[in-house]
Amino acid sequence: MACVLVVWHSMTGGAEALADALTDGASDVSIEGVNVVRRRALDAGVDDVLAADGYLLATPENFGYMSGAMKDFFDRVYYPCLDRTRSRPYGLVVRAGSDGTGAVSAVTPLATGLGWRPVLAPVIASGDLTEEHLAAAREMGGTLAAGLSAGIY
Repeated sequence: MACVLVVWHSMTGGAEALADALTDGASDVSIEGVNVVRRRALDAGVDDVLAADGYLLATPENFGYMSGAMKDFFDRVYYPCLDRTRSRPYGLVVRAGSDGTGAVSAVTPLATGLGWRPVLAPVIASGDLTEEHLAAAREMGGTLAAGLSAGIY
């Protein structure tokens, strides 16, 4: 069975709502053979990353960057997972206070360095959190899980 790891951090609830939507999409009952594991960024570790076949990340934009907790996650898993998770798919959602590009620009080189492949363009939820943002996150989760289920990734 394929495994999707959802890693998230949220202080105000916005990024958590996006993580919920990612999880809902990846857990869609029409997608068979996929297990979804959810971890807060400060709780996710090397074993979680190595056990997963794909990754969904949700972070707030803090000071034009990813959250400190998400940075801590990457600090802890990057080198132990380097060359061990290449070609695995990932998706990124950002709960943005401004335009979100700083957070995307911070996460992308780390994911690229690990050899992860984006399944869709990052979802940036700026301004008021809308149903469109949540729907885009659900679509991302479902796309990643369906691709794993079908053997595309």
